[in-house]
Amino acid sequence: MQLTTFPDVAQFSQRAEPFLMTHEAEHNLLLGICSGLLAQPAPQPDDAPPYLAVIEDDGEVIAVAVRTPPFPLVLSLIPRAELTEEALALLIEDLSQSQPDLSGVTGPTALAKAFADRWHERTGHSYHLRDNQRIYKLTAVRPVRGVPGTMRRAAANDRDLLVRWIAAFNAEAFHHEPDVPEAERWVNLFFQGTQRELYLWEDGGQPVSLAGCTGRTPNGMRVGPVYTPPELRGRGYASACTAAVSQMLLDRGLRFCFLFTDLANPTSNHIYQQIGYEPVSDVDAYLFD
Repeated sequence: MQLTTFPDVAQFSQRAEPFLMTHEAEHNLLLGICSGLLAQPAPQPDDAPPYLAVIEDDGEVIAVAVRTPPFPLVLSLIPRAELTEEALALLIEDLSQSQPDLSGVTGPTALAKAFADRWHERTGHSYHLRDNQRIYKLTAVRPVRGVPGTMRRAAANDRDLLVRWIAAFNAEAFHHEPDVPEAERWVNLFFQGTQRELYLWEDGGQPVSLAGCTGRTPNGMRVGPVYTPPELRGRGYASACTAAVSQMLLDRGLRFCFLFTDLANPTSNHIYQQIGYEPVSDVDAYLFD
């Protein structure tokens, strides 16, 4: 068994993508990160390079791992369960040398926990569960009816509102205090290039909900973030906005839309299924202390 890291995103993508495409929905985050890296302008001198790793057994790719610092590592499936232990040992040995500041891991439920346990054994760093997530896939939208308003693309003069809402979304989704500088970075990214878009649902000319899309895969795109201020919830705005963004992406010729939900939020899991999203698999996110 062999682990190879790639300094070049295009070379990594060429080697990893056929494996990742065997489970496009489960790997939509990894595929989306790769497409984003390929599309972004040249990195700044102080940007930390991404960690791009492929693990092979007898020339066959069996696992992929990606990290864009300072964010957590993202793990692929390891379809050959009998190779999991050896693959994780290789990965952790390499990461403990090259990424000692590793902030966490996101991956299939059992695999993420196994990695966190072994990282603790190797480095002494404790960890805690950030959240349990579920990946959903949509191929056809069930229309949302009876919700007033229309969708429009967010514009530059919406920036202050978007920063407030993204900061609130991040605080709610990731269980920390609102981080305005981080939200500003997110919003700036959504206004750059073609890999990220933000849309607002308006009722009576006033923005009441937002939904974004990002993470292009060969056949799909990830929907998110989705956010409605607490005082405006329960009126169907998020469902209508998510459905409209999803239909727009399908109308562009994509086969799939993907999204991640927090399993601790039964409301969001219910409304997404109502508009046609079907559960695919569960992933867990751990943060290292």
